[in-house]
Amino acid sequence: MIGAGPNGLAAAIVLARRGLHVEVFEAEPQAGGAARTLELTIPGFLHDFGSAVHPLAAGSPFFASLPLASYGLEWIHSPSALAHPFDDGTAVTLERDLSETASSLRSDAKAWRRLMGPLAERWPELAEEVLGPVHVFTRHPVLLARFGLSAFPSANLVNRLLFREERTKALLAGLAAHSFLGLDQPLSSAFGVLLGAAAHAVGWPIPRGGAQAITNALCSDLAAFGGKIKTSTRVESPAELPRYDLTLCDVTPRQFLRLAQGRLSPQYERQLMKFRYGPGVFKVDYALRSPIPWKAPECLRAATVHLGGTAEEIAASEDAMWHGHHPDRPFVLLAQPSLFDPTRTPPGKHTAWAYCHIPNGSTVDLLHRIEAQIERFAPGFRDCILARRAFSPAAMEKMNANLVGGDINGGALDIRQFLFRPTRHHYATSAKGIYLCSSSTPPGGGVHGMCGYHAAKLALSRLRRK
Repeated sequence: MIGAGPNGLAAAIVLARRGLHVEVFEAEPQAGGAARTLELTIPGFLHDFGSAVHPLAAGSPFFASLPLASYGLEWIHSPSALAHPFDDGTAVTLERDLSETASSLRSDAKAWRRLMGPLAERWPELAEEVLGPVHVFTRHPVLLARFGLSAFPSANLVNRLLFREERTKALLAGLAAHSFLGLDQPLSSAFGVLLGAAAHAVGWPIPRGGAQAITNALCSDLAAFGGKIKTSTRVESPAELPRYDLTLCDVTPRQFLRLAQGRLSPQYERQLMKFRYGPGVFKVDYALRSPIPWKAPECLRAATVHLGGTAEEIAASEDAMWHGHHPDRPFVLLAQPSLFDPTRTPPGKHTAWAYCHIPNGSTVDLLHRIEAQIERFAPGFRDCILARRAFSPAAMEKMNANLVGGDINGGALDIRQFLFRPTRHHYATSAKGIYLCSSSTPPGGGVHGMCGYHAAKLALSRLRRK
């Protein structure tokens, strides 16, 4: 196994639990990929380098099959999953309880229930379908059709057709912006609907101690079945390694083309070279002397806060980003885990984590624009800062080579790359016994391990036939 991110570890666990001898090679000193927790600002302040809030990890069918709690993984649920403040000092919140959320949306209550209720109620079946490989046959055709009717259109269209309240439209727009797509593009609503349903079904929890707790639990399960992890071991080519029956690569197409040079068919190489990376992120980690002074008190109840104002403003921000521009008021995603997990900081202090979407590989410094957005909804925020560390797309990629140009999703998720990710073969490559298992394969980005799970199942089935 090359790469010890969540997908690489998931694949390794599948194979180790089937009795195979498994070794994992990780280039960085610490396993986890984007699911790492580090002292990025001041000693004693623990920051999540990448993922911070984990609805898909809590809702992952594969993670749910593992005894991760016995290895120390503990989920913390903030009172509200999400808060979305407005300029008038109020906020709309996404609650775990569907009825509570719906009742706060006034005239849109019934529409929200109709949209989210059936999906949240059948989350295990829905997760099995949407976090699986793309296929023609389904065991839940009615459920998948219901999801597809609201997931395939653009978020802007779903907002126009279903909702009347500006607060509801803003809530869905913020959820849909996790797609890294323009909100007028097909499939942008899929992320909004999926994350909304997840909030009502499994919540948007944070792991006690940080994202590293997820990685550590996966490493412990792997070790229990004899798997070994070698960190600080960068692999430049599979030819460097001893002979293995299988090699699975938790890397994106760009790295894989370098790794497997000379072992791939020309046709497969051409297909991989067409793979497109999505927008990047500009991220800032903060060490704070006190909680963020939000104007809307509801924001202190949520580990995640969406900063973007109205649906129109969010759509304009994401549209500008998608077309290569940098909006003056970017849509900002902010996490404040130390409000609910005191293990992250010294007593009385806090951390925050914020990022916005920018064109892939951009060198523009968005720090002041991000902080202006936070100050807009939390006047006095800058006075709370003890230290900060900003990460440009290049800095993100330096920390984790899979984050090409700052792309945290492993590639753009438009229609073409939804169906053919990274090629029509998905996990299989043209090289014998070598498979891809990163977020560049279905179902895509997020800490859920399902890319690794499906790749390992395919590799195992072919090894058995051999």
